[in-house]
Amino acid sequence: MTTSEQRIVAANIVLSLDGYYHGAGGPGDMGAIVPYASTETARNHLGRIHENATTGVLGRSNAEGFLGYWSTVAVDDNADPRDRAYAKWLLDTEKVIFSTTVTEMPWEHVRVVNGPIPQIIAELKTVGTGEILVNTSPTITKALLAANLVDRLYLLITPEITGGGERLFVDGLPASHWQLTSQTVGELGELAVVYDRKR
Repeated sequence: MTTSEQRIVAANIVLSLDGYYHGAGGPGDMGAIVPYASTETARNHLGRIHENATTGVLGRSNAEGFLGYWSTVAVDDNADPRDRAYAKWLLDTEKVIFSTTVTEMPWEHVRVVNGPIPQIIAELKTVGTGEILVNTSPTITKALLAANLVDRLYLLITPEITGGGERLFVDGLPASHWQLTSQTVGELGELAVVYDRKR
């Protein structure tokens, strides 16, 4: 497989207007995120992020929360069809979960790994087909941005300033250029964008 045939690594995350993925109160401080997570724009964006993905990548704590929640959505006949489609994709697709504390998880199609994030993702790029989606896992995304391995960014930007928290884009990342390939503005002022890396 040549370099041009390698798989795309995409990362999905929701950020506040000032660039934080949670507020100053810590990881549970999602006040700037939650009100925008179920808008029409957010749900359509959710459909976009997984349409070409064949591998999901998550951190352990993120996987536990996501898989626990979306397992119920997948079988909820009253759930929004876009939510159910995403839930079914998440449960049915191959998942690589990074963890330093566990070696297995109670879901199907899961491979738990403990090793250097850039090395494992670089290896994944060379096998199989379809996008590799790093799904709302900022620690993994940061490591891949630092290693220059992210090819696509799916961002939902909310019109909130948190004034503190954890930032996705930190000082010291390698310089890069990105092309805006999709943008949608929601009724609440949220902005769903897709950026593709220009190499």
